[in-house]
Amino acid sequence: MWMREMKPNPSPAFLSLFLVASIMCCYVADCYDPLDPNGNITITYDIQTWTTRGYVGRVTIQNYYQFRHVENPGWKLAWTWTRGEVIWSMNGAFATEQGNCSLFKFDIPHSCEERPVILDLMPEASLGNRSEGCCRSGVLSAWAVDRSKSFSSFEISVGSKDEDGNELPPANITLMAPGPGYTCSPFLDSHPTVSSVIDGKREVQVFRTWKSTCTYSIFVDNKTPVCCVSLSAFYNPSITPCPSCSCGCRKANKSSVQCTRDEYQLSSSDSATNLSSVRCSDHMCPVRVHWHVETNYINHWRVKLTVSNYNYNRNYSNWNILVQHPGFGQSTEAFSFNSSQLPSLRYGDELALFWGIENFNTELVQSTESNMGYVTTDILFEKDLESFTLSNGWALPRRVYFNGDNCHMPLPDTFPMLPNGNTKQSLSLYLFILLFFFDLFVLVKV
Repeated sequence: MWMREMKPNPSPAFLSLFLVASIMCCYVADCYDPLDPNGNITITYDIQTWTTRGYVGRVTIQNYYQFRHVENPGWKLAWTWTRGEVIWSMNGAFATEQGNCSLFKFDIPHSCEERPVILDLMPEASLGNRSEGCCRSGVLSAWAVDRSKSFSSFEISVGSKDEDGNELPPANITLMAPGPGYTCSPFLDSHPTVSSVIDGKREVQVFRTWKSTCTYSIFVDNKTPVCCVSLSAFYNPSITPCPSCSCGCRKANKSSVQCTRDEYQLSSSDSATNLSSVRCSDHMCPVRVHWHVETNYINHWRVKLTVSNYNYNRNYSNWNILVQHPGFGQSTEAFSFNSSQLPSLRYGDELALFWGIENFNTELVQSTESNMGYVTTDILFEKDLESFTLSNGWALPRRVYFNGDNCHMPLPDTFPMLPNGNTKQSLSLYLFILLFFFDLFVLVKV
C-alpha cells in the first residue's frame, strides 16, 4: 500500500530508508504482528465433574493465529500444581514422566510430578486412550487454513486434597510449539464453557473454567531466521537474489555443497540437538521464496510463486505462504495452491494466504545434492488499470511470511528495474517498434 502513496519516481535511498524504518517499527512491537494483531493460542481448562477424590477436567489448546501453525514435533504443555495434586488418569494425551508415586500403594496415579509435561497422542492411538478432539501428534493447523484442525483437547482426572470444591488453577504455564517462542499468561477465571446436547435443544455448562493466552515472539524464540525472498521479472534479465547472510553467514568452504546451521540459539550443551543440514548458499536460509513477474497481458498479469526447501533432512508438512501485495484487491486465481484473502483493517485487501492442495503438494519435501525440493504455482491477477504499473517495484511483494515467519526481503534499490525506468515510455517504445515493422511489412507487400 505504501508504494501507491509514493511519488512517481522515489529515489532508491528513500525506499531503503522507508523499509528500514518499517522493519524497526515491526520489531519494537515484539509480540504484536500487524498482519495478525489478534493471533494467539488459548488454553482452556474446564472442570467438568467432581469425584470423591478430585475432579475430571478437559484441557483445550486452540490456535487462533491466522497463518502461524504448530508443526511437528507438535506442542508440549507444562504447568505447576499449587496444592500437591496428582493426575490419576488421562485420555487423549499423556504425561512424559510418572514421577515419585511411592505414597500410593494400590491405585497408582498416571503422574505424581509437581510439574507434569504433557504431550498429544498419535493419530493411531487406541480407542480406549482417545478423547474427543485429540490425537493429532501435537500439530495444530492455522486458523485461516483449517479451523477443524486448529485445536486439540484431552481429558484429565485430577486427585485433589480439597473437598470443598474451591480448587486453584495450575501455575507457571509454558507452551512449546514446538520452539520456546510462546509466553503464556496465568490461568484466569472465565465464563464457564457452555456446550449443546440433545441436538442443540439443551445447553449445559461446566463447573469452572480457567483460560490462559499464549502469544508468540521471535525474540523469546531466539530462532535463527528460516526464509528469504528473491525476485525476478520478464522485463529484466537479472535476478535479485536473497540478501547475503539472510539466515546466517556461510562458514564452510565455498566449494562445499552441504552446510550446517543453528535452528535455535540455545546453550552450548543443547546446541548439538538444534543443528540442521542445508544446501550451502550465500543466504543460508532453509527456505527460499521466489516471486517472478511472468507475463503482462492487456487485462491480466501473471506471477510464478516458487517455494524451495534447502534442508537436507527436514520436510515441511502443511506449509503456508502469506503475501502482502496491493494486487490482491482485484480478482486472483492460483492454479496449484489453495488460497484465501485475509481480512485486515490496517492493510485492507492486500493480504493473501496460500497453502498446499491435499494429496498433491501439502508436503514441501527435503532436498538432495542432486534435486531441490520445491512447490510452485502460477497466480493470475486481474489488472486494475488505474493502479497497475511495472515501475518502482509495484508488481513485487511488500512482505512474505513462511509458516508465520517473516522472510528477509531484498532492499528496494536492488529490485528488478524496467528498461529506462519508465513503464509508459517502455510501452510507447514497444508500440512504436511494432507499428514500424507493421508499416514496413505493408510497404514490402505492396
